[in-house]
Amino acid sequence: MIAARPRAARPRASRSRVNRRRLAALRRVRRARIGPILERLADRYGMPVWSGPRLDPVAELILTVLAQNTADTNSHRAFVALRAAYPSWDAVLAAPTNELADVIRPGGLAPTKSRRIQLVLAEVHDATKGTWDLGYLREWPLEQAREWLVSLPGIGRKTASIVLLFAFGRPALPVDTHVYRVASRLGLLPPRTDLTKAHDLLEEVVPPDVMYAAHVLLIRHGREVCRAPRPICGLCPLTDLCPYFALVQRGKARMAPIPRNLERGPRYHDELIHGWAPPEAGAGRGEGEALESRGDRAEVAQG
Repeated sequence: MIAARPRAARPRASRSRVNRRRLAALRRVRRARIGPILERLADRYGMPVWSGPRLDPVAELILTVLAQNTADTNSHRAFVALRAAYPSWDAVLAAPTNELADVIRPGGLAPTKSRRIQLVLAEVHDATKGTWDLGYLREWPLEQAREWLVSLPGIGRKTASIVLLFAFGRPALPVDTHVYRVASRLGLLPPRTDLTKAHDLLEEVVPPDVMYAAHVLLIRHGREVCRAPRPICGLCPLTDLCPYFALVQRGKARMAPIPRNLERGPRYHDELIHGWAPPEAGAGRGEGEALESRGDRAEVAQG
């Protein structure tokens, strides 16, 4: 019996070209999908438009630290308490760390976050020579601005993207748990994509001029319809585009029934990010009233 001739190994350069072509083809598919997805979500929820920064960049940066691993109401109370206790960022930086931890304790993980906040503020103070003006992040190339932010203690890709998008209107897409879940179910991300790679892949296919809208719309859809652990596919305008729903139809994935009571009402895009209005916007209201306004406003966490 003649032994089968072993298959010749494909040269590495050839394999590399095949992989590049495959990745390019997948990118074209994802780019073709993102347009109809955003168009339908905008028809459902309205088209969000970035209308300028809601906080100064340093405040946005510190807020994202407070919002890490906690609920929106907790980070809100901690941020309001911090702004009330200290008249300036210099005062926050100079405060005893234990005192700062007591001030922000409603936000959870106060010992860790108080140290992190002061480390971040020290870096910003040095970089800005004490002016606290991060305006240069608007002028730098996007990748350079992002790299500087992620070099700060405890600041990752999502936090950097939040600052760039919401403080400067730059085309960076924060990928929180809702964005990741919805994008994965819609086939915009390959299975088991890590979070850093997810940022890169989504920014490749979302046009820069709709980056803010894409972030808000994906969060909104993840909160209201494409929920964890089971989406409410009966309310979704994207089922014909959705690989997850194809699995549902074949009995290989699960969906939730349509709830009897659905929250409806006006939504405000600033509050679609953290679930509440910026503290400065609520200056004429009590804290409790600002928080209770969620009944007719969006409750969307940054994740």
